[in-house]
Amino acid sequence: MRALITGGAGFIGSALTRHLVAQLGWSVTVVDKLTYAGHLSSLAEVADSPNFAFVKADIADRATLTTALTAARPDIIFHLAAESHVDRSISGAGEFIATNIAGTFSLLECARDYWMRLPNAAQDRFRFLHVSTDEVYGSLGDTGAFSETTAYDPRSPYSASKAASDHLVSAWRHTYGFPSLISNCSNNYGPFQLPEKLIPLIILNGIEGKQLPVYGDGRNVRDWLYVDDHVEALCVLALKGRVGRNYNIGGRSERSNIDVVRSVCALLDRHAPKERSACDLIAFVADRPGHDHRYAVDVSRIESELGWRPSMSFEEGLERTVRWYLENEVWWAPLRGLSQKRLGLSDKAGAA
Repeated sequence: MRALITGGAGFIGSALTRHLVAQLGWSVTVVDKLTYAGHLSSLAEVADSPNFAFVKADIADRATLTTALTAARPDIIFHLAAESHVDRSISGAGEFIATNIAGTFSLLECARDYWMRLPNAAQDRFRFLHVSTDEVYGSLGDTGAFSETTAYDPRSPYSASKAASDHLVSAWRHTYGFPSLISNCSNNYGPFQLPEKLIPLIILNGIEGKQLPVYGDGRNVRDWLYVDDHVEALCVLALKGRVGRNYNIGGRSERSNIDVVRSVCALLDRHAPKERSACDLIAFVADRPGHDHRYAVDVSRIESELGWRPSMSFEEGLERTVRWYLENEVWWAPLRGLSQKRLGLSDKAGAA
């Protein structure tokens, strides 16, 4: 199998690339702009493989994309290139509109042109998998879960831009017959995640004895999905998913933010103990503007239709993650300065 992965130097994209190349023996071409969120160090494991190729490009660069597609001859395109940090979208939405909406449009046009030029058998085999987020559905109360038929109700510039990109992919399917699928995943965590995200931020701040910022009262709830489980789900969708279908991917691991932070603290106290508990560093800060209360996804469709289920418990996945960061300072230390200050720590947060 041959795949082209946009955003393949990012957190989820690099995990997918490593799995496809090292574990499954696929031929993979990564296209990545290498913004602050994309790092070739995350691909070091497969960098010397004859089955791996890298193209530095913006997905809005149609000429380079066309050349990359012609050279890679992919059976499937995994589209993961996106601006993805909610805080950054609140303080500067322009990049999210440019990449997530306009960039997806450019990629769709290049991919459609490539697909139309394929021989019939290759056309039938080709798939375009658009990787999206559960945040497009909006916010939940204390009960219930998002299904694939839940109406979209995005609440942040980030989720609005991803919702728009989902609609573009769906429109290309209905209008042109373009063989696409869409996945909407819950919060990912695991090794190689940029330190601006909650779990690695708390781990690294705890290691360094810095404040552990928690938005509001910490009761916002997310479903947590270990990145390797997500990668397995994407592979199942690529090989067995039905064209035109949306599939929710989740870890069945709902936790409040404060519970996640306390769990990280307990692991730090066990594996990297200091004189005081890491919990003493927890600080509740001004809430993020428009902070959604709860996300939870119903994963029964992918489970019943395709047989995928998450295999990693949150407790085991979190321990693996904490231990990885403790053992891999060489990867994360150069990236610490790239993380954006959390909006709750800014005097201007309430006016954003």
